[in-house]
Amino acid sequence: MSREERKKRYDAFLEALTKQAQEEEGKDAKEQKFTQLIPSEEKVTLRDFLLKKVLGRGSFGKVMLVRKKDNQKYYAMKILKKESVIARNQVEHTKAERKILQQLQHPFLMTLRYAFQSSAKLYLVLDFYQGGELFFHLKMMKRFTEQTARVYVGEIALALGYLHSLDVIYRDLKPENILLDPQGHVCLTDFGLAKEVSEGDQTNSFCGTPEYLAPEIVAGKPHDKAVDWWSLGILLYELTVGIPPYYSQNIDVMYQKIEKGVLRFPPFLSEPCKELIIDLLNRNPANRCGSRDDVEDIKAHAFFADVDWNLMMEKKILPDYQPEVRGDQAALFDSEFTREKVQDTFVQASTLVNRNAAAFEDFSFQQGIGIGVNNDSGNGEQTQSNGLATISQEPDTTGA
Repeated sequence: MSREERKKRYDAFLEALTKQAQEEEGKDAKEQKFTQLIPSEEKVTLRDFLLKKVLGRGSFGKVMLVRKKDNQKYYAMKILKKESVIARNQVEHTKAERKILQQLQHPFLMTLRYAFQSSAKLYLVLDFYQGGELFFHLKMMKRFTEQTARVYVGEIALALGYLHSLDVIYRDLKPENILLDPQGHVCLTDFGLAKEVSEGDQTNSFCGTPEYLAPEIVAGKPHDKAVDWWSLGILLYELTVGIPPYYSQNIDVMYQKIEKGVLRFPPFLSEPCKELIIDLLNRNPANRCGSRDDVEDIKAHAFFADVDWNLMMEKKILPDYQPEVRGDQAALFDSEFTREKVQDTFVQASTLVNRNAAAFEDFSFQQGIGIGVNNDSGNGEQTQSNGLATISQEPDTTGA
């Protein structure tokens, strides 16, 4: 099954979503009033940025390439509609996400630079990664060499290990949520499904991307940090083979394969690569690689035998594939979005938003560490960003 066929499953949904979002757009952005979200001597508003391109669109808003007028630097601006956040009961989830992300300081995790709001929208200005999504490159390359996959998976493992050290489960690893810088280093983004879970505790949400769901999630069982290591195994397989190991166009069949299917390998994979995938895709979470000593289990695996982890953390190990960065900053992003009209239109705050105005009063923090879009709809609804849909069903029993 090709990557194109995998993506087509969501085209109809994306088309309907884009049409709905465009119909909601109203007057020009200059009529908006802005409130600062990050305590700073520099009061930043939308007027401080030039809007360049649309990079992606989701159920809560869109992501745009912008350039700050004073320093001429490029950023990615996420624009979230308060009404959508409130209507989908995502205010508390969004606050929880902010709480998680303001703790983060890591070379392979997204950074937030500015945040502000109008009466109807939230604006998050993040670092821009010109290399685009890993999904974009995998679609072009079909598959990567083991050397390139080793760097990608190693850097992501370090990021996941850091999150786990903060008692955070990521829960939405996939190529669409991994960005590349011009040298080919990764950045994990979109923390909408991330959740704080104390050591020894578990959570029960049915959430994630179908191809990457761990069997304990598919079975509706409580889960913990081990689900991230399962997803890392799926990612390593997809990067080196070209398609997830249990993929099927029929989601029910795919879930059956995740729980009981045979793991098959093409002949060109090395034994250490196959062994790591097998160890990560152990259906017993207690015996899964990463469940005993977290990221240290992965670092000690034979697949990474020649890796100097200090050099990897310092971004001194380069993959043998680098994005072909061009003059057009958005050249490596999906043209389905970059062709859209560039505007941030005025949306009058609805009665729903006005009634819940206090919900966003404490939406601020000290240091500029990233916030992402929450894709957990809380009611089983599918949401979409740039690539595949992310699903979330059943509220967490832990109270999120």
